Amino acid sequence: METLEYLHRKMDNLEDLHGIVKTMKALSAANIHQYDQAVGALDGYYRTIEMGLHILLKDYDPASFNSPRPRTANRLGAIIFGSDHGLCGRFNEDIALYATERMGAIPADSTHRQILAIGARVAENLEDAGEGIDEVMPVPASAAQITSLVERILMTIDDWREAGNVHYVYLFYNHPLKRSGYHPIGVELLPVNLQRFHRLEEERWPSRSLPTYTMNRQTLFQRLLDQYLFVLLFRACAESQASEHASRLVAMQSAERALDERLEDVTMNFRRVRQSLITSELLDLISGFETTGSTDQTN
Repeated sequence: METLEYLHRKMDNLEDLHGIVKTMKALSAANIHQYDQAVGALDGYYRTIEMGLHILLKDYDPASFNSPRPRTANRLGAIIFGSDHGLCGRFNEDIALYATERMGAIPADSTHRQILAIGARVAENLEDAGEGIDEVMPVPASAAQITSLVERILMTIDDWREAGNVHYVYLFYNHPLKRSGYHPIGVELLPVNLQRFHRLEEERWPSRSLPTYTMNRQTLFQRLLDQYLFVLLFRACAESQASEHASRLVAMQSAERALDERLEDVTMNFRRVRQSLITSELLDLISGFETTGSTDQTN
């Protein structure tokens, strides 16, 4: 039979765990808001870049801006966003499985892939799936640190394209859903589909006149394209982080319910054992009193 001391320690431990889970829930909720704000702040800037590329390519053949495809086998570069920490459900497993399946369907050399994993946990899952990891970068600890990570990723992509004959570059990350949860997605970062900017022709321009420019067309195009890639990478990282914390929030809510149920069971068991001890002590007192009374009557 479990002792009162043992049950009391178990209750204390469960209450401590309950406090930790509540703290993690609060942190996850705050971080979700932080990364959602970061994504929202990009919307206007992203729209401006899209419109700039639309004007630049409006009366120009976009094919003239594209670099020629290499004659040798095209290699694939993949950037896969995950987490450095656990307690977030199947967050890393889901994106690793999705990325592995999608990479197999891309028309590129499957024997020499360049894979950059953002997060140690997703790197472990990719290695378990048989993928070779070229580099692992830590997940930024806050939205303010995403910019430095994106700059490092862009430098890695430049190295891939210059020395590694990489033609395709894909982003794989978990995209947050509006209500709850996430779903994994893949985005073709390179080569950029410039035809999509011509589709903006169908939309109404926000002012009465179209803007013009005096800078060299090719130089302006390259600078706008750099910013376009920057925004896509920044958004992928921020959305992945928001999804991670949303997944962790769900996991902590489930853990909190399980702890509540366990704490209730242990508390009931504690009360039952305490009541049993009290009853036993009362019976001993009554028995002792009756024994003493019988002895006095005999005398």
